[in-house]
Amino acid sequence: MRLSQMLFVTLREDPAEAEIPSHKLLLRAGYIRRIGSGLYAYLPFMWRVLQKVSQIVREEMNATGAQECLLPQLQPAELWRESGRWDTYTQAEGIMFALGDRQERELGLGPTHEEVITAIARDLIRSYRQLPVNLYQIQTKFRDEIRPRFGLMRGREFIMKDAYSFHPDTDSLDQTYSAMHDAYCNILRRTGLAFRAVDADSGAIGGSGSQEFMVLADAGEDEVLYTDDGHYAANVEKAVSRPADALPSAYTAYEKLQTPNTPTIASLCEFLNCSPTQIVKNVLYQATFDNGQAVLVLVNIRGDQDVNEVKLTNELTKLAPTYGGNTVIALTVPDADQQKTWAAKPLPLGYISPGLADDYIQPTANLAPKFLRLMDQTATDLENFVTGSDESGYHVVGANWGSEVPRPTTVVDVRTAQVGDRALHDPSQLLKSARGIEIGHIFKLGTKYSQALGATYTNEQGEDLPLVMGCYGVGVSRLAQAAVEQSYDKDGIIWPVAIAPYHAIVVVPNVTDADQMAAAEQLYADLNAAGVETLLDDRDERAGVKFKDSELVGIPFRVVTGRSLKQGKVEVVQRADRSSQELALADVVPTLKQWVADALNA
Repeated sequence: MRLSQMLFVTLREDPAEAEIPSHKLLLRAGYIRRIGSGLYAYLPFMWRVLQKVSQIVREEMNATGAQECLLPQLQPAELWRESGRWDTYTQAEGIMFALGDRQERELGLGPTHEEVITAIARDLIRSYRQLPVNLYQIQTKFRDEIRPRFGLMRGREFIMKDAYSFHPDTDSLDQTYSAMHDAYCNILRRTGLAFRAVDADSGAIGGSGSQEFMVLADAGEDEVLYTDDGHYAANVEKAVSRPADALPSAYTAYEKLQTPNTPTIASLCEFLNCSPTQIVKNVLYQATFDNGQAVLVLVNIRGDQDVNEVKLTNELTKLAPTYGGNTVIALTVPDADQQKTWAAKPLPLGYISPGLADDYIQPTANLAPKFLRLMDQTATDLENFVTGSDESGYHVVGANWGSEVPRPTTVVDVRTAQVGDRALHDPSQLLKSARGIEIGHIFKLGTKYSQALGATYTNEQGEDLPLVMGCYGVGVSRLAQAAVEQSYDKDGIIWPVAIAPYHAIVVVPNVTDADQMAAAEQLYADLNAAGVETLLDDRDERAGVKFKDSELVGIPFRVVTGRSLKQGKVEVVQRADRSSQELALADVVPTLKQWVADALNA
């Protein structure tokens, strides 16, 4: 392609809307154009990048035996109601675009396709002889993000590969899950990105287990905790670890002490000159289930630890049937306005005890009359600890479970793992932190959707059983931007060769020089003929402008038909490390062809 014939406009200044480097660079280099909040046009260079990413994804998926298909973006609400996710996605999380047609039927723009693919399996899969089967698509998805940001990282419309597998049992699912893990690792290696596969929370998708694939980058929205031995890595929402040991309490007798102006752990530790590991912190939450029922949750946790609200939500979801629900749609720390709707008397905030009396709750519609009391594992073995007294300005010291303080019967792990914690698999390994951009997620769904939608198969014994499912997603457009976030410098993008829009660019410093143009035209033709995808910068622009544009756009190799042409040579520059050398005209094509091959086979 000749740049003189392309819609090619670059910007010298960072757009005001862009916050992170990759977003700024993709806008400045003319890869994308903002059309509306969270909505971007993929311009010609970007479309080539996306096609290359998609092709790598397609090849690796096909290698596992998965079959490509294409599912409708418009999905009927009744399918989502069958799975129980319509209200969650349109109201609680509010990420689905919902609309109606002229017959007043409710529809949603697909953020994901579990319901659709399960309905297809329900209609078409009858026997164990048809299993396993894995179907995938590469398609535009839609999510009504509350705060679209970072360009393609968190947009309202994006390209995604999603796959769904169906199995007769969990052993079969495990085999496909493992194959998909390997395929995702291959995808990321082939695209030239540094990444980690980490244990993850399954979130609204559900299932018994999942892994995220994180492209490592300082601007990543996710925190990854890992060990140097390579045996553990997890998203902070999922991570587990051994906290530091609690220090022995200095208190040997139970006593109520006046502790004025100590509503926080830090202020209490300073006042009593004690360690936060000797304190039981009591955190109050208000959880609302999908049936509208709410419950007040009191979590007891060691004073130096924080509640992981994702873990807490998962624990509450397990308990949802007790309250007539299926899932948690809201979890908040009740503010003053919320407290007014149910508090029978003012709460002793900052001084709450584990035994906070249920009579603080006045009878209220759709609210459980008693606190749900949960104890985190970090608090279970504490002795002679410090905690609240239910009276403002006072704490108790020397308290023990089962004597001075009632012991909650439900023990959970809801703490947030921290950098420096000891790893469970090897206490000598300490957790370290890295930032990551999630570009892939694989799930063991089990029978969640097949049971909800009645998708069954007949086994060898003639029994009808629910299909066992897995699902596997890769953000194609997100991966492309993550590559930029991981690899750039002060002058622009540095694309990995495998997904660069073009492998090389031939720059003509002076288009009025017949010799420069002739050499450039010949190199352009020969390189493309040899399989080296090449641009020709034949614009009537200053040489400096062309060099800056080639660096901004990030083409891996630049060939310049400049002054050395008189000696039968051209300058060749590698974008990644800026190394430059002069090559004889006859050596340019075989050299670049080899460089490209080496990069693609690395």
